[in-house]
Amino acid sequence: MELWHVLNRGVDGRHIFMDDRDYLRFIHDLYEFNDITPADSNVGYRFKSRDIVSPSIQNKRRKRLVQIHGWCLMKNHYHLLLSGLIENGISLFLRKLNVGYAKSFNEKYDRVGTLFQGRTKKILIERDAHFNYILHYIHLNPLDYSPGAELWRERAHDGIMSAKRALEYLGQYRWSSYSDYTGKKNFPSILTTSFFRGALGDYEKSLSAYLSDAEADLAAMRLE
Repeated sequence: MELWHVLNRGVDGRHIFMDDRDYLRFIHDLYEFNDITPADSNVGYRFKSRDIVSPSIQNKRRKRLVQIHGWCLMKNHYHLLLSGLIENGISLFLRKLNVGYAKSFNEKYDRVGTLFQGRTKKILIERDAHFNYILHYIHLNPLDYSPGAELWRERAHDGIMSAKRALEYLGQYRWSSYSDYTGKKNFPSILTTSFFRGALGDYEKSLSAYLSDAEADLAAMRLE
C-alpha cells in the first residue's frame, strides 16, 4: 500500500472555509466524491450527532476510490492522508473533490474563477520516520490557532509550552480526524483508522508522548 500526504490551499492564500457550513460541506464531499460512480452534487445532506446522514449514503452501493487515513481542515488549506483503492484512485478523487467543492463555494459566495492555488501537492510517505510522524503532523496543524503554541513546528523556539494544553485544544477542534482516533465520534463514515491504530497503538498516548518530548526539549534548552 502506498500512503500519500496531500494538501492544497486557497489561491493567493485566501480562506476556503468561511463558516461552519463550508467545513461541513467539504466533509460531506470527502464522503460523497469517494465513489467510482458520478456524484450528484445537489444531493441533500445533513449532519446528525457527529456524522453524516444523507439519502445517498443510506441507499447507494459504493465502490470507494481511496481510503482516508487522516484529515485536517484549516481556514485556507486542507490536509489529507490517503491510499488508493483502484488505479489512479487518488487523482480521480482529488479532481472530483476540488472541482465539486469549488463549484459549491463559488455558487454560495457568488464568485467566479479558481478557488485553489494549483494542482494538489502529493507527497509519498516512504521513510519510517516520516510514517511515524505524518499523522501527528496533520493533527497538530490546529495549534496554529492556539495561543502559546503557534510555533509548534519549531521545538527550539518555544513551540510546545504545555503538552496537556495542546491536547486539550486539539480535542476541542472539530475539523480534523483527531477525535475519531481518540475515541470521540466525529465523522467516522469518511475515515479508515485501522491502519494507524495497528501501527501506533493507543493514538492519544502516542501523540501525548510526542508532545511531552517536545515540551521536555524546550525545558532542557532553557536550562542550558
